[in-house]
Amino acid sequence: MSDAQTLSVYDQRAADYAAMADAHPAPELTDFIARLAPGARVLDLGCGPGRDSARMAAAGLNPDPVDASPQMVSLARAQGLPARLATFDDPLTERYDAVWASFSLLHAPRAALPGHLAAIHAALKSKGLFFLGLKLGAGEKRDALGRFYTYYTRDALHARLADTGFTLVSTIERRDTGLSGSEDLGILILSHA
Repeated sequence: MSDAQTLSVYDQRAADYAAMADAHPAPELTDFIARLAPGARVLDLGCGPGRDSARMAAAGLNPDPVDASPQMVSLARAQGLPARLATFDDPLTERYDAVWASFSLLHAPRAALPGHLAAIHAALKSKGLFFLGLKLGAGEKRDALGRFYTYYTRDALHARLADTGFTLVSTIERRDTGLSGSEDLGILILSHA
């Protein structure tokens, strides 16, 4: 993500976002972790304050947490994580057993998603696991806080993943309330390379 306004919101509201994340742990992460062998290398793409990477590390995985927000990276590092500053456009030079992209790629423009998915697929080892969380809907717009979002339909996402070479494992739809206070329908897709 390189949208300056979105990054500014995350930098300014990093503590609020961390508190929200801590209050609502991701139940889908438990299943994701259970599917991986101890020591598995996992790219946490858009790690935010590091809550999910911390859970991965506690479970014996080897997370690589990255985020484009300097404040989020600072919060993740404060938890003892090796978080680093990176955008979706930065090259993925390492090979991973899994990639966790939980409601991060929704900040990328629609036209950029195919390239991001191709880069993730190329960075995954054979049969590597990929978790993708996005919001359902249509179009691109900013939320009440000014963050840029791209919305997708279930069918469009399934087709895009298949076109990239991913094999679908499961799909869940769920309503959640985010930092802006709005309740949105999200889609959680697990697939493998």
